[in-house]
Amino acid sequence: MSKAAELAALIGSQSSLSKSNIVINGAMQAWQRGTTSITASGPQYFCDRFATDHGQGGATTSQLTLSGSDTPYTLGFRYGLRMTNTTNTTATNGYRQYRYRLEAQDIANSGWNYTDPNSSITLSFWVRSSLAGTYYCTLEPDDQSDNYAYNIGFTLLANTWTKVTHAVPGHSTLVFNNDNGIGMSIHWRIWLGTNYTTSGTGTSSWYDTDNSGTLSPDFSQNWANTSSATFDLTGFQMELGEVATPFKHETFTENLMRCRRYYQQYDATNAYTRFALGVAYDSSSIAAPLNLPVQMRAAPTFASSGNFDTLPDTVDLDTMSVQHATNEMVEFRGVDSGNGLTANRPYVIRADNDTSAKIQFISEL
Repeated sequence: MSKAAELAALIGSQSSLSKSNIVINGAMQAWQRGTTSITASGPQYFCDRFATDHGQGGATTSQLTLSGSDTPYTLGFRYGLRMTNTTNTTATNGYRQYRYRLEAQDIANSGWNYTDPNSSITLSFWVRSSLAGTYYCTLEPDDQSDNYAYNIGFTLLANTWTKVTHAVPGHSTLVFNNDNGIGMSIHWRIWLGTNYTTSGTGTSSWYDTDNSGTLSPDFSQNWANTSSATFDLTGFQMELGEVATPFKHETFTENLMRCRRYYQQYDATNAYTRFALGVAYDSSSIAAPLNLPVQMRAAPTFASSGNFDTLPDTVDLDTMSVQHATNEMVEFRGVDSGNGLTANRPYVIRADNDTSAKIQFISEL
């Protein structure tokens, strides 16, 4: 090879390696909601940007801490998602799955010529199951009038980490709006009952789910009817092109800031953590503006838990809500039904001797 050809190849390889990962938190570094295992059926977000979902029977999703004996650990991954089957089922309307959603504009501006079958995006991820068999990853675009989907089938050996890579071609029917709505949902189908499957459903090609009415081929193994079965996932990446490149690791701070576009949670770090400074506009209500540190996808909804009071006067606040919100700022409202506040007086809203108090801003897809 000539020196010129070597230089061109080097430049090409460096360009490939610099391609960005469209996925956020694919290494599962951020867990703003905490790492306590969840059992509720969903879809319910757990690890940032990843939702877990099951129907019929029972399943628990937990944080998986990787160790040196796990292949992904040697590549820089420290955490993953683990679903464990807890109550068996053979129900035809049962299911077990994970879900990830992308904004439409992130796909529209990714460089993928998604209406051209000669242009591709490549998905890669690490998976492991305690039960050998064939599982499916399904891409479901959201903006076009026809409900098309694409299934990626992958076969696992029991208790063996496997890296799945797959190039997904464009299709003439695909539409991705240049907006902040849902562009695509990606599901890892751990198990689906036969209400959602058909033996003839294809893989590695786009198909119209309106015509087939099914989500994947039939499952040869019944993970949901296997006591204590586990399914693990980490290292998810989506990138432009036909070749999977090494995972684009980010610093924890960079990754967390991207996650906070969709969800922000602030926990009491001590019994009297101070959350916001506001002013009472009458004897029962406080307005407290707060600039969000990261611009969110859309004006967030608000949730809180725990006990709150004020400083000074130590007035208990019975309810917390948000009066006004944009994707850049919110205005709290704290209410004291006992009318113990003094109008026009400044107050700090704080945890009321409660280390479990927290506030949440939610702008998930």
